[in-house]
Amino acid sequence: MVNKQKILIVDDDENIAELISLYLTKECFDTMMVHDGEEALVAFDTYQPNLMLLDLMLPGIDGYQVCREIRARSNTPIIMLSAKGEVFDKVLGLEMGADDYIMKPFDSKEMVARVKAVLRRYQPGQKMESPVEDKSKRVEYPGISINLTNYSVIVDGQTVDMPPKELELLYFLAASPNQVFTREQLLDQIWGYEYIGDTRTVDVHIKRLREKIKDHATWGLATVWGIGYKFEVK
Repeated sequence: MVNKQKILIVDDDENIAELISLYLTKECFDTMMVHDGEEALVAFDTYQPNLMLLDLMLPGIDGYQVCREIRARSNTPIIMLSAKGEVFDKVLGLEMGADDYIMKPFDSKEMVARVKAVLRRYQPGQKMESPVEDKSKRVEYPGISINLTNYSVIVDGQTVDMPPKELELLYFLAASPNQVFTREQLLDQIWGYEYIGDTRTVDVHIKRLREKIKDHATWGLATVWGIGYKFEVK
C-alpha cells in the first residue's frame, strides 16, 4: 500500500483549516491541522509532513518566524497563505524560504493544483528506474553539478541544500550559459502566469542562490543591469 503524502495545515481560522483539509483529503492526502505557531513547530517534528500550508497571521509566533525556523533545519516545501496583498509581504515570505504563496480567498482547485505542483518538484532521494542516468536533466561545469532528476546541487564535492524553486532557477540559467533572460522570462518559465508582474520574486531567489553558491573562476551568476540575469561561463 502506498503511503499517503502528509500535509500540515497551519491556520488560526479553524473553518478555513477544515475546508482546506476537506479538499486535500478528497485528493487522497493525509492532513493534520494546528492553529498557532508554537503548535506548528511541534507538529512539524512529530508529524513530519511532506508539505506545510502556513498562514502568515498567527497568534504568538507568526508565519514568517515559523517559516524561518523550519527552513533553518529542513527543506520541506512550504506554501504560505495570506489575505495580505502587498508585494512586500510576498517578497518577505519568499526571503524566509517559502516555495509558493497563495492569496486568500483562493479557489479550491487552484490550491490543490499548487500543492501537487510543489510536491512534484520536491522529490528528495528519488531513484531513477533506469540504471542509465538521464543526462538531459543535468548540467555540469567545473566544480558544480545541477541535477534536475533528483533535485540535487553539488558544489566542490559538497551537497548544497535548496528549495525546489531555487534549484529550478539555477538549472534553467545554467542550461543556457551566457544567455541573458529578463525577469519576466524567468517568472514565466519558473513560476508561471500567476507571478507575472512581481519581478522581485526573481531578485529574491537570485540573492538566495548567491548566498549559497559563490562565483567560480570559470562561471557565476551575473546581473545584466536593466535587463535581467545570466549564468556566465568564462
